Amino acid sequence: MTGAGMSANAVGEIGAGTGREAAIAAFLARAGWAGAARIPLAQDASLRRYWRIGPPDRRAVLMDAPPPEDVRPFLRAARHLAAAGLSVPAILAADADAGLVLEEDFGDAMLGSALDHGDPRAGDMLVAAAEALARLQAAPLPDWAAPGGTVAAWDGAAMLAATLDPLFGWWWPAVFGGPAPDAARHDIAAALAETLAPLTALPAVAVHRDYFAGNLVWLADRHGAARIGVLDFQALTTGSPAYDLVSLLQDSRRAIPADAAAAARAAFLAARPEVERQAFAAAEAAIAAQRHLRVSCQWVRLARRDGKPQYLAFGPHSWARLAEALTHPVAAPLRRALDRWVPTARRANPPAMGA
Repeated sequence: MTGAGMSANAVGEIGAGTGREAAIAAFLARAGWAGAARIPLAQDASLRRYWRIGPPDRRAVLMDAPPPEDVRPFLRAARHLAAAGLSVPAILAADADAGLVLEEDFGDAMLGSALDHGDPRAGDMLVAAAEALARLQAAPLPDWAAPGGTVAAWDGAAMLAATLDPLFGWWWPAVFGGPAPDAARHDIAAALAETLAPLTALPAVAVHRDYFAGNLVWLADRHGAARIGVLDFQALTTGSPAYDLVSLLQDSRRAIPADAAAAARAAFLAARPEVERQAFAAAEAAIAAQRHLRVSCQWVRLARRDGKPQYLAFGPHSWARLAEALTHPVAAPLRRALDRWVPTARRANPPAMGA
């Protein structure tokens, strides 16, 4: 769940009805929440919907994930993260076949909101988030995510494919008015693969894949790494130990104060002394270039394919982060390829879709 802010829209009742509402009502009745009031929560980029349900003194969050969404990876990851000592919402009830989960409500103290509003505690929150990430990586890999398991790794090949789809499938046609030349596709793909090559120098660890401030909740009554409540972890897999830290400290949606980011990075490395520093820094640089290119183009896909133009508001920030990432020597192959095919002035949201 990306964010837990309440919608300003009406509060409704989940009652008897047809289709999905009937399935929700039956699920809640079986779980002991019949007739519970619901308040829509801020939605994420998927098809899932979230509701805060119940009276103020007895609250929970309902995840509604109809097909093609699948809640089984979420439930499996929740068990692994909890066993690793991380704060994840307790599962109160679940119907995997129906795509419905009732979970603990962590409240509204989102790290993203703290950063956006200049909360003086935001720096401490970032450090706790980095420490929680280190704890996740130190835990043994689950069988389903380990090499040979059933979940595909988030490795260089997967990251490459995930970048080329929004770049050439959505952003490029919207900016240039047609498909990319085959030479551009091959050149940029080869350059990005070369840029990502340093990722193989470090052992794979568990990777959340969307570990950023909008998915983290401050739990002030807990201690240490447990002060960070972790959400939206259904994509948990394996990959570089630098990936989630880049997601956290080089947020695609907001600026992170440099001193706070430095403190959080230092806390992470202090908690993971076994990580080779030079290889880690190279992986960070490669991932930053890949991630900012992918996400910058993904905003266009969300707007055009999924009817979510609000994500374009993050475009200027994520393109600016890409420009910074491309200055690192590790990103030189990708920088040269983009310079050959994409003028700097075109590296932005498509003009017709807003700056």
